[in-house]
Amino acid sequence: MSSNTLNAYIGGILGFIILILDLIAIFEIFQSDREPLWKFIWVVFILVFPAFGCLIYYFCSNRDKHKSKH
Repeated sequence: MSSNTLNAYIGGILGFIILILDLIAIFEIFQSDREPLWKFIWVVFILVFPAFGCLIYYFCSNRDKHKSKH
């Protein structure tokens, strides 16, 4: 297996993991009790910066305060 093929597999796996984490974050945003404007801003931020947007959301969004009480 060549180095390029291995890099493609690793990149594909990392991309898939980032996609899954982004979808989880977006689902959590829609389930929260945030204002619609803030939901929109967070979703756009995650879509524009997929790798770092998700991390920034999880560390900086004050998620406990905005949990939906269903």
